[in-house]
Amino acid sequence: MYCRKKLMYHHDQYQKITHLFTVILFFMLVFAPFSNAFAEKEFQRVKIVDPYIELHTGPGRGYPIFHVVKRHDWIDIMKRKTDWFKVRNDRGVEGWVSRAQMEQTLTVAGIPKSFRDVLYDDYLHRRIEFGISAGQFDNDPIVSARLAYKFTENIALEFQVSKVAGKLTSSDIYAVNLVSTPFPDWRLTPHFTIGYGRFENEPRGALIQDTATEDDLANFGLGARYYLTKRFFIRTDYRKYIVLSEDDRNDEFSEYSAGVSFFSDA
Repeated sequence: MYCRKKLMYHHDQYQKITHLFTVILFFMLVFAPFSNAFAEKEFQRVKIVDPYIELHTGPGRGYPIFHVVKRHDWIDIMKRKTDWFKVRNDRGVEGWVSRAQMEQTLTVAGIPKSFRDVLYDDYLHRRIEFGISAGQFDNDPIVSARLAYKFTENIALEFQVSKVAGKLTSSDIYAVNLVSTPFPDWRLTPHFTIGYGRFENEPRGALIQDTATEDDLANFGLGARYYLTKRFFIRTDYRKYIVLSEDDRNDEFSEYSAGVSFFSDA
């Protein structure tokens, strides 16, 4: 009878966690516009405001001007190389235009077009992210290392390893997290996380009578990141952990952390 009640208890707890994850995952995906995927971007279309813009044969002032596009004409932005943009007009003529002239254009909505700095724009096309952080896990210090792979500008899969150095126990966290960044082109931008993994807890010293335990762990949270340079950004996180213990109870912990991350081409 005891075993049956225990199984029913764990079944109910797993159902609650599953329902919670489903709701959080739904909102993460809703706020992550998959239309921004790396490989499937449509050309941006802008309208010329200056009397004309000059088309060069290559991305630089050393390349000759071979064509001009007049005011009120529309052009498609095909790609970027440093501060030069390859564009195409409605007649199919393609050429390179400087950023200074491109900033004197209007979007389809009729507002001035802005262009991110090259270094920041370059980040959005980087796929692999490494990071370290430190903070508080309830009242104990925690340090973490993360490795993430970006599937799109909005969605990344993150692998997390953390160490909690408590006074009475020492804990290790291993988790796989889904990270959603709904506004990737903001320099200061929020992100949301949801994940699942293992929580390993070991008593410190011979005086502690508790035995080492290994339990499943679920987590969800939110945070913010601020991009600094071509390869670095600051990241802060708040996370709620739910440890699914074997003794018919769930333990909940809160984490507050901050750290730095860097990214590489891949």
